[in-house]
Amino acid sequence: MAQGTVQVTHGGSSRWRRRSGDYPTLTAALAVAGDGDVLSIAPGTYRENLVLHHAVTLRGPEGSLGSVRIAPLDGVALTVRASAVIQDLHLEGQDPTAPALLVEDGSPELTDLRVSTRSAAGIEVRGSGARPLVRRCTVENPAGIGIAVLDGGGGVFADCEVVAAGQAGVSVRGGGRPRLERCRIHHATGAGIAVTGDGSGLEALGCEVYEIKGAGVQIAARATAVLTDCAVHRTSADGVTLDTDAVLTLAGCDIHDIPENAVDLRSRSVLTLSRTSVRRFGRNGLSVWDPGTRVVADSCEIHDSTGDYPAVWISDGAGVSLDSCRVHDVPDALFVLDRGSRVDVVDSDISQVRNTAVSVSDGATAQLDDCRIREAATGAWFRDHGSGGTLANCTIDSVQTGVIVTKGADPTLERCTVASPAEAGFYVSAGGRGTFTACRVTGSAGFGFHVIDGCRTSLHRCHTERCARGGYEFAEDGPVAEDCTSDESGPRLAARSASGAGAGSGAGVAAAGERTGIRTVSAAPGPVAVGTAERVPAQRPADETDSGSTGQPAARGSVEVLGHLDALVGLDSVKREVRALTDMIEVGRRRQLAGLKAASVRRHLVFTGSPGTGKTTVARLYGEILASLGVLERGHLVEVSRVDLVGEHIGSTAIRTQEAFDRARGGVLFIDEAYALAPEDSGRDFGREAIDTLVKLMEDHREAVVVIVAGYTAEMDRFLTVNPGVASRFSRTITFGDYGPGELLRIVEQQAEEHEYLLGEKTSDALLTYFTDLPKGPAFGNGRTARQTFESMVERHAGRVAQLSEPSKDDLTLLYPADLPDL
Repeated sequence: MAQGTVQVTHGGSSRWRRRSGDYPTLTAALAVAGDGDVLSIAPGTYRENLVLHHAVTLRGPEGSLGSVRIAPLDGVALTVRASAVIQDLHLEGQDPTAPALLVEDGSPELTDLRVSTRSAAGIEVRGSGARPLVRRCTVENPAGIGIAVLDGGGGVFADCEVVAAGQAGVSVRGGGRPRLERCRIHHATGAGIAVTGDGSGLEALGCEVYEIKGAGVQIAARATAVLTDCAVHRTSADGVTLDTDAVLTLAGCDIHDIPENAVDLRSRSVLTLSRTSVRRFGRNGLSVWDPGTRVVADSCEIHDSTGDYPAVWISDGAGVSLDSCRVHDVPDALFVLDRGSRVDVVDSDISQVRNTAVSVSDGATAQLDDCRIREAATGAWFRDHGSGGTLANCTIDSVQTGVIVTKGADPTLERCTVASPAEAGFYVSAGGRGTFTACRVTGSAGFGFHVIDGCRTSLHRCHTERCARGGYEFAEDGPVAEDCTSDESGPRLAARSASGAGAGSGAGVAAAGERTGIRTVSAAPGPVAVGTAERVPAQRPADETDSGSTGQPAARGSVEVLGHLDALVGLDSVKREVRALTDMIEVGRRRQLAGLKAASVRRHLVFTGSPGTGKTTVARLYGEILASLGVLERGHLVEVSRVDLVGEHIGSTAIRTQEAFDRARGGVLFIDEAYALAPEDSGRDFGREAIDTLVKLMEDHREAVVVIVAGYTAEMDRFLTVNPGVASRFSRTITFGDYGPGELLRIVEQQAEEHEYLLGEKTSDALLTYFTDLPKGPAFGNGRTARQTFESMVERHAGRVAQLSEPSKDDLTLLYPADLPDL
């Protein structure tokens, strides 16, 4: 057969009736061919638009793929409208409005084709009568869609490959319903597989979608798809997306190496997963949004996040069910947000979570049954009002905090065990509630149950063992404890009758040999009853009791405290500022007594200046002044720094900040080097969480605590800009200047007088010279330096006097220039 010719072998019922003929063009050969005829095409390039109306066989030389090129200058290269057989051809198209290969009817068999084109689509199957069987075909179309199935078309694509596509690798729309078997789709743009439209569907078995500039699989607008034993990986956007009533089933699939969400669902879409792995994703493993959207997962694994986002994100009223699943090696595991959102988890493992395993907020609900949480910072956190759900028969092991309940959240926990928490087993604060029944805490490095802020929490038949700080800590009135026990060595607490009678041996007493271990002190001496459902009174620490009942000295008046302030060395401008504040507060109080409006006074302060300039001392005196004026209840000082407020994981920082704030109630919270909470290169630094928590607490409890933040001037200027609420809370800054040589000398003189030393002749002059010449670099400590200088002089004096056999009183008291330390 000559180059560029077509041999037509006409079929027949018997061998002798068959005949062959050669034709110069494919068009001419097809004109004489009928059903059953075989067209053997010689190698060459054919610039023809072919249309098959008969069930013919069209083939190139076997084993020589690419030697026959069907490459018209425009239009469709090959149109199939019959159940023909086409094999070993290379099809090319150049028309941006038409496909290279179009199947419009019949059940043709397309085998070993190579479609290399720059057209609208490589292969297009169109119409309800089109059901091709496409095997071992390759499509390369950098200008358009790889394979398009539309308008009711279908068919089977087996062992095919889309090696490049300028749009979707496989596009199904208009009611198309193809089946893909062991296909590979890669280097597409927009989506690897896109199925859209009511009635459209796709079934894929053993397929791989990868290297996609866009999403791997998109199902939208009431379309459906089933993917079995498929892999989706290395996309530039989400791995799998569902939108607007889409329905997708993933069975035995592997979705991995996705920079965004591995799976994203919205607008009433439904996803069913079984035996599927979701791993190495940059944002959420499952991102589920909107009312009616839901996910049902069975025996699946979500793990190895590469980003800083929760593995499963459920919001806006969506729902997720996990059964026999594993979630591990992620920053956060399950985040459920918004009223109507819900997660149901059964017989599943959540482990190796850097932050929170289960977070429930904004009115959402979580139901966990027979689950295991381990190696997490926080096991479960019910964050705010309306958030709740149930944890039943769950174990939480090797965490910082087992369960946190805050801000009005009200979960139910039944038969749950927290083992070896580094902080508390169960922690309730900030108005959280919760009901804990038959729950246990073992081996806690902190408390077993820690309930503060008067939270109305209920505990029934709970038990703690080996808790380092105690089994139960109830800091304020509110909790109900009934039949709770502990192996702690705390006081044995007797029962109280329901009528509120005194302690006795009534119903509800712990069994013999057990202790409740509940730390609480009643208002009157004697044991506190918790055996029945009585409210536990708040413990009032000894240092918070009234001086009249403890024998402690009565608090000093404002005149006395201001006198102490005036006695401090230097700080003239600071004294003026404090006196001005005091005068404003005092006059405001008197105006209120006279029935007049009082000017608003911002009591929270910023202290700026170098170390050792008296900031802490002035803060303590300021608290006493406010207490003497009735502005603060106690006026005590609680001094903290970054290390006291910032934890190692999300959640613990808020807890530490809340606890510090609670200790300062009625007094002053003094935060030294506050700028360290917001380092310049902060990234995910948890100091910002402390600042955000502090600002919220200052707003919610504005009358209860005065907050003073202190540090270097330039750094504090930056600190005031890190949160919009910071600058508004701290409207007054007091600058503490460095001490001059004369003021430093005066401090040494005060130290000497206090410790019964005297400065010898010329010692004062020597000290002035010493402090004048002393370098004033970053390490200069002002008043601290003066005190250290005095201590060094005392040490040198001791070394000198110790050599004397019978020192005189002057020898024992006089400090000389020789006792000064070296510069």
